Parts: sequence; structure tokens; C-alpha cells
Amino acid sequence: MIQVRRGEGRYRGGDAGAGIESLHAFSFSGFYDPENVRFGALVACNEERLKAGAGFGEHQHRDMEIVTWVVEGELIHRDSEGNERYVRPGDVQHLSAGSGVTHVERNDGDGPLRFVQMWLMPRGPGGKPAYELVRGIADGTPLAVEAAGALLHVRRLAPGERTALPDAPWVYAHVVRGTVGLGGEEVREGDAARIAGAEGLEITAAGGPAEVLVWEMNAAGPEYG
Repeated sequence: MIQVRRGEGRYRGGDAGAGIESLHAFSFSGFYDPENVRFGALVACNEERLKAGAGFGEHQHRDMEIVTWVVEGELIHRDSEGNERYVRPGDVQHLSAGSGVTHVERNDGDGPLRFVQMWLMPRGPGGKPAYELVRGIADGTPLAVEAAGALLHVRRLAPGERTALPDAPWVYAHVVRGTVGLGGEEVREGDAARIAGAEGLEITAAGGPAEVLVWEMNAAGPEYG
């Protein structure tokens, strides 16, 4: 099963007055659709756009795996575990909230900031919070989010280049830049494909270079609750 969700269909949130624009792929915050709560372990895929000086003040998370990919600009992250990092394009940030952590996310730069943030439910609750930042992650080196039974693959394709999608019970492919062909459909920037039972599938960069975030998920979500 391949289901393509278009970027223009995302729920628009954020706070325009505070310089924050948010585009949500799943039920989030004030928006709830019982038919669109999760896919595999993934419960959020938010495109965030922050103007210079804008950001999210201190707020708490628990029992959540949060992965961030910066598209443009520079994100500063500070948390209650003492981590303070600048996250730039090509870096992958992974915050494991565990039993509870607070953090701040801001654009302290002079230009706009755009990033994609993805939340996954762990298979069990609690645990010590943990933080990881991978600088300049390579296409052939996936990020393992073991608590959620998931791997994040980064695919940066030259025009006409193709790459195999992982064979997995749940695969989620979010197009960050460009357009790719998948199963006879064009999946454009901001679109995402939800694939159940993927086997032998490929994506091809159509018309120009493309950048795609691909989740390989072997767990449907929490085994508790």
C-alpha cells in the first residue's frame, strides 16, 4: 500500500505573530483527526519555519523520540540535561525524552530557519533522557532510533538517480527538496509517502536533485499502555 499525502493538505499551525509557521502531517496540538494519528511509530512530522529571533520557549517532553533535520538556517537547542548545540543543514539531532526533559528551540540567527521535526513513540516508557547530534550525516549511514525500532535514512539524489527504499512493515518518505517518482506518482517537495509492507520499491529524482528523509520502521509503536 502506497499513500501519498500532499504538502498543501497539511494542517497549518504555529503563531504568525511570533514568527512561527508550522505545517503538521499528523494530528497535533489543536488539530485532531482520528484517521490521522500515527503511521507505524511515527506520530508527528512537522515542518517548522522560524523568523529571525523566533522560537519555542522552554517546554517538556516525556516518552518520545524526537529527531530534527535542519533544511535552512541554524537551530539552537538547549535542554535540562545541560546540552546546548547548534544544529545546521546536514546534521541530525536526536532527543530521547525518556522519563522527562525540558528544552528550548530557537532561531538566534539573522536569517530564516526551516527544519523538519519528527516524533516517534518508544516501545516502552521511562528511561534516562539522552541526546545525540550527528554532524554531516552520510547517505549510507542511517540514524538508529532503537527505542522506537526505527532507522532514519537520508537520501540526496542527483537528477535521474534512483535508490531502493528499505523493505519494512512501515516506510515513511518525506521529500525535503525536489521531486521524486515513486510507484508511478510524483512526490514533490513537502509531500510524503506512507508505505505499508514495502518490498522492492525505488524512488527516482525527477527533473533535478532531490533530498528525501526515509523512515524504516519495524514497530508500530508502544507495547505499553
